[in-house]
Amino acid sequence: MKVTEHIEKAKGKTLFSFEIIPPVKGKNIKELYNNIDPLMEFKPPFIDVTTSREEYIYIDREGLLDKKLTRMRPGTVGICASIKHKYDVDTVPHVLCGGFTKEETEYVLVDCHYLGIDNVMALRGDAMREQQYFEPTKGGHKFALGLVEQIQNLKCGQYLHEVIETDDCADFCIGVAGYPEKHMEAPSLQTDLKRLKQKVEAGADYVVTQMFFDNDKYFEFVEAAKKTGINVPIIPGIKPIAVKRHLNILPQVFKIDLPQDLIDAVDDCKDNKAVRQVGIEWAIQQSKELKEAGVPSLHYYSMGKSDNVHAIAKALF
Repeated sequence: MKVTEHIEKAKGKTLFSFEIIPPVKGKNIKELYNNIDPLMEFKPPFIDVTTSREEYIYIDREGLLDKKLTRMRPGTVGICASIKHKYDVDTVPHVLCGGFTKEETEYVLVDCHYLGIDNVMALRGDAMREQQYFEPTKGGHKFALGLVEQIQNLKCGQYLHEVIETDDCADFCIGVAGYPEKHMEAPSLQTDLKRLKQKVEAGADYVVTQMFFDNDKYFEFVEAAKKTGINVPIIPGIKPIAVKRHLNILPQVFKIDLPQDLIDAVDDCKDNKAVRQVGIEWAIQQSKELKEAGVPSLHYYSMGKSDNVHAIAKALF
């Protein structure tokens, strides 16, 4: 079932959903299941699975460093299929511009269609560690807009190099990212909203926001999006702070503001166990207000650990 169909079926009730990252190569999927298992208590209608960009590693070959391109967390589509089969829940693989040619993207989408996966999240992706700014892959998309258009074309049987007449066209529900505090590379929030509207007009069915810690940022973003003509569901993304260094890392990486009350509470913590509890309590208060406002779903960035997300969901669902 599509994400938008789950939202319509809920008839205004706020859903619970979350996002996981694939394990690194060499890890067993059982660890991933162990983190998903406790969260199934809250009946998530869909689970997102991220896709990691490729990265360079350096191999020592008799004193010389050999630079190789690799993916440390492969298997997004396989994990989606496995979760779908094990838990009978819809999955949302993330599809990136960065690191994929248009042909490779098409292969991913065909695999998803074969596996009965109805949803995809279309993202540009981040720059590689060695890049100051995002550089598109040769033969790939520069922006998520082009990715949305490619996915949408499959509904008409329009593949990259041919049009196929079929009664079984891929008909994906397409999610895209939204940024309540604007994307770090956008010159203004209004410009960012203009780009988001283009993605919606191209076929995006819903939006999931980047993390934020001040609900007013989300409410203002939704209102501004509506005024711009964006009328698809906008799902808030929630990230519970878990360690003290998040105070520095999150604003630097995601270019977001943290409320002073949250900063002060984390600063007063003696250890990361206390920080984790502050993060849980802050996310619970955020989530309660958002739920009361009737948001389509509360979407949590679990980052592979579920104990804090479980504590938050337990207080709400």
